[in-house]
Amino acid sequence: MRYADLAKPAVECKDKNCPYHGTLRVHGLHFEGVVVSSRSPRTAVVAWERHMKLEKYAIYVKKRTKVIVHNPDCIGAKEGDKVIVYETRPISRWKRFVIVRKL
Repeated sequence: MRYADLAKPAVECKDKNCPYHGTLRVHGLHFEGVVVSSRSPRTAVVAWERHMKLEKYAIYVKKRTKVIVHNPDCIGAKEGDKVIVYETRPISRWKRFVIVRKL
């Protein structure tokens, strides 16, 4: 799903790092994942699973990727929500992704 195809959220926010109501641009990679943690304000941890093949043993192994993302006020994703995450410029030391939609 392209970013241009996503509809704006109904709720307005004043977050400068919001891709809809602020000045933040998105580009590059995008993923679908599940919010694992959302304890910090405007921050969440999103994880998704992928399968990697081990050639030596001819088996597939589950790997889990976790990234720290920006959670704008207008989206407000909670733990357990399925979300779409896009890459952006560095917002802080660890945040390089932003949530653009809850599914």
